Amino acid sequence: RDYLVSCGHAIELFPGVQDWFSRINAFGETLGVEIEHYVLSSGLREIIEGSGVSHEFKEIYACEFFYNEEGLASWPKLDVNFTNKTQFVYRINKGVLDVSNDKDLNRSTPDNKRRVPFSNMLYIGDGLSDVPCMKMVKAYGGYSIAVHNNEPRQLEGVSDLLYHNRVDFAFAADYSENSELDITVKDIIRRIAIDSTLRDEHSKQKRRSKCCCADI
Repeated sequence: RDYLVSCGHAIELFPGVQDWFSRINAFGETLGVEIEHYVLSSGLREIIEGSGVSHEFKEIYACEFFYNEEGLASWPKLDVNFTNKTQFVYRINKGVLDVSNDKDLNRSTPDNKRRVPFSNMLYIGDGLSDVPCMKMVKAYGGYSIAVHNNEPRQLEGVSDLLYHNRVDFAFAADYSENSELDITVKDIIRRIAIDSTLRDEHSKQKRRSKCCCADI
């Protein structure tokens, strides 16, 4: 396990990633929005833990091993692929983050009782395994962004996602302050803050109307 974590030390982060989380969190705070970050990856959890930014995530959903008493990988513990990635979006949506808790995950939960509404979600993906999640989050009222590294093959892929309306935006994977990605994410957070305020006001008005009817 230690060896796999050490492999993560060699990961080259995209521009701006190192201070992305603190900047976005601080921006959310100015609007009264609490930002949470998650990873949904088909890569190895242990390598992600060695990346230097793993502490920024509320939860990491990625492939991982079960380790025996000697500390050696002896069996796959969790497998994450494009087919089952969507279940982790639902876990975040319902607030059921424990992967061993399938009972609460599959329990019927009214939309207004879910911890993180889909409309408050922003999914940033950079690979084919992210497509089902990006499409689902967008379809349920959230936001999806495809990022690329400017290679022709990736540019072709994200263009196809935009053409078929599977994502809202596509940008180069530059997380630096004032990059196109940074500006757009902040605009989305502003919109989420405004929409949440309007929903709260609407709920208050409905409650007041019900009180009036009861009094009458």
